[in-house]
Amino acid sequence: MLKWIDIPPVWLLGFAVLAWLQVAHVPMGLSFGGTWADFAGGLLVGGGLVLMALAFAEFRRHKTTVIPHQEADRLITSGIFKRSRNPIYLGDALILAGLILRSDAVLALPLVPIFVWVIEKRFIIAEEDRLRRKFRMDFARYCEKTRRWT
Repeated sequence: MLKWIDIPPVWLLGFAVLAWLQVAHVPMGLSFGGTWADFAGGLLVGGGLVLMALAFAEFRRHKTTVIPHQEADRLITSGIFKRSRNPIYLGDALILAGLILRSDAVLALPLVPIFVWVIEKRFIIAEEDRLRRKFRMDFARYCEKTRRWT
């Protein structure tokens, strides 16, 4: 049961709730500036969703798991994975940043790097260790060509 709760969307939801709590209970009169923040936030959320959709399409095309705690059947290096080793997690971070901008949660902005750190420690390092053991040189070459967070 804990493995099904300990998944990135739940962490994203938790961080989004923290941002909402900041706006609701500790606004302190700070603001990003209205319309531009709504627009930028919308672009970030939309961009995050597009990244995630592209990554899910690659997982489906290669018939391997998208679930973080399971072992992958294949190493995906095509499509969006040519640009980023972790487009879904990058999408999560973009969505969080966008939600923070759209909700005017100025004091919650530091949650974005904290979220990235948690995701890296909680999921990415373990996933990359499994991929490194299973795909050895192929994964090493992939890591040389493709950055983790871009």
